[in-house]
Amino acid sequence: MLIKVPKASDCHESDVTPEPFYLSRRNVLGAAVAGLAVSSLPRWANAADAERYPGVEPGKAPSWFAEKLPATKWGAVNVKDEAVTPFKDATHYNNFYEFGADKGDPAANAGALKTEPWSVVVDGEVGKPGRYELEDFMKPYQLEERIYRLRCVEAWSMVIPWIGFPISALLKEVEPTSKARFIRFETLQDPKTMPGQRSGFALIDWPYVEGLRLDEAMNPLAILAVGMYGRELPNQNGAPLRLVVPWKYGFKSIKSIVRISLVSEQPKTTWQSIASDEYGFYANVNPTVDHPRWTQARERRLPSGLFKPNVRDTQMFNGYSDEVASLYTGLDLRKNY
Repeated sequence: MLIKVPKASDCHESDVTPEPFYLSRRNVLGAAVAGLAVSSLPRWANAADAERYPGVEPGKAPSWFAEKLPATKWGAVNVKDEAVTPFKDATHYNNFYEFGADKGDPAANAGALKTEPWSVVVDGEVGKPGRYELEDFMKPYQLEERIYRLRCVEAWSMVIPWIGFPISALLKEVEPTSKARFIRFETLQDPKTMPGQRSGFALIDWPYVEGLRLDEAMNPLAILAVGMYGRELPNQNGAPLRLVVPWKYGFKSIKSIVRISLVSEQPKTTWQSIASDEYGFYANVNPTVDHPRWTQARERRLPSGLFKPNVRDTQMFNGYSDEVASLYTGLDLRKNY
């Protein structure tokens, strides 16, 4: 099922991939090389995917992903007049501290992560708790493509085409009890394959923990992602399962999830525990509330260089005010940052 609401953040599919970038690639590669690129794509991909997202690296996906993807309806576009970030930038400029503190560390070190088999625990205030193998976990859901802005608290941003399903569908399936008010997420803890967990970086008490209010999780924009750019998630981007909440700073979108708990009390999240004066529970993108050490009014959209900086104004709720502002009616967003 495709969810597409015609609001201010929508655009036509023709706005997704910038034409000059696409035409330049065609001219350089030529028809023969382009044909070779298409033939190297995973069996569920096709020529249209290669044209829409140039530079996507082929990869082998688990069977459940390949089986679900052909039914996906492409083009659920949620950005307006903005080009999708090149695949290489989105996969080689990351914060995933489990694999290191530098932006290139996740791409360099995440290859050791084993994502098959993978299980997810669902527990807490739910009617259907349990440990689910990922394939079984995914069975009830149809995948959708969502193209969202991603705004990091460090003031850089991207536009990424995710593949996933609404968290609301999961919540309907597991049946939260009347006591459930928040949803808590937990990342894999595996120091053997995650060198950052051996380093004690930033005094993080592993595993990484994030959370949402239940009504935030129920918003149609909030999804659990299993893919991006028409293929499965690369390890460095949170394979095989990550959260995506596009109106919040990127650190809220927890990666490589192994536990989802419905709880009655607000969970203490990782960055809130480390520096509560800098990283609040809500972490809504807000250009009027600066980080203690830098402004949040502007952002650097990747790709961006020293001699050609791609800097723009930051939008309230990252441009998704029409969809999410009502969640915070009466809430002081300066105090509840």
